[in-house]
Amino acid sequence: MGIQDKIGNKVEDLGGKAKEATGKATDDHEMQAEGKADQTSASVKNAGEHVKDAAKDVKDGLTK
Repeated sequence: MGIQDKIGNKVEDLGGKAKEATGKATDDHEMQAEGKADQTSASVKNAGEHVKDAAKDVKDGLTK
């Protein structure tokens, strides 16, 4: 996984946490939901990157 992808996913996750916290503090249920969705999106992207890394490791192992 590239460092740019890791950083982008972490930024999205942290932004989602901030959005969710702001939504809770202001009793804005829509903002809370958006924050949770942002966190979920970051997690899914992160999982996809891990799958790509694992596939690359398998490929590298087979070609050595």
